[in-house]
Amino acid sequence: MSRVNIKPLSVNKAWRGRRFKTSDYEIYEKELYYLLPNIEVSKGKLKLNIEFGLSSKGSDIDNCLKQFIDVCQKKYLFNDNRIYKLTLEKVDVKKGEEYIDFLFNKL
Repeated sequence: MSRVNIKPLSVNKAWRGRRFKTSDYEIYEKELYYLLPNIEVSKGKLKLNIEFGLSSKGSDIDNCLKQFIDVCQKKYLFNDNRIYKLTLEKVDVKKGEEYIDFLFNKL
């Protein structure tokens, strides 16, 4: 493993001013919230495994991450600062077959 000694830059520090949700994001947020299964997220430190099935090979693997975690945080009533380990995978799929697989585990 390689190390770079620099403080990671948060999204809040990377942008000036307020950011506003697009109508696409508002629709996604509502749909995802109701599609998420009713599960219980453990107390304490968490590990989150996510697999994004994406139809665009040009999509960055982390492009969907923040929005997904933010909706999970609302649905499952936890603070995402409790996620200490994250496993992320991107799978190429045909258009119309996109998906998100995920699993929360206690760390």
